[in-house]
Amino acid sequence: MASLNKVMIIGNVGGEPEMRFTPDGKPVTSFRVATNRIYTTPDGERRQETEWFSVVAWGKLAEQCNQFLNKGRLVYAEGRLQTRTWDDQSGQKRYRTEVIAERVTFLDRRDSSMSEDRSGQVTGDEAQDDDIPF
Repeated sequence: MASLNKVMIIGNVGGEPEMRFTPDGKPVTSFRVATNRIYTTPDGERRQETEWFSVVAWGKLAEQCNQFLNKGRLVYAEGRLQTRTWDDQSGQKRYRTEVIAERVTFLDRRDSSMSEDRSGQVTGDEAQDDDIPF
């Protein structure tokens, strides 16, 4: 039986990316992306709904996201969903579902100082294991 775990989102970066390193020195960058959905209610009123996604990039992709992304930037992120669980300080089980990025494309105008390729696309050339140290 075949299975597929793939997610594609387009939205705005909601804050400055945060880059960390695993104990063995692998870079990992986390950032949030807001997507908007506009819909009309049965009463004819237009409404907007925002959904937030946590995105995690590893390796060279993590370094590029940390260098080039900033709050408000329009971005396309493609990857897989992963849910982590842990117990907090009070013993409560916590869950976090994240997009593990395999590709990130910068969709808005870029600064002249950026060195990404012409399309603004960067890809993760190494898929990392599931041991996120934080």
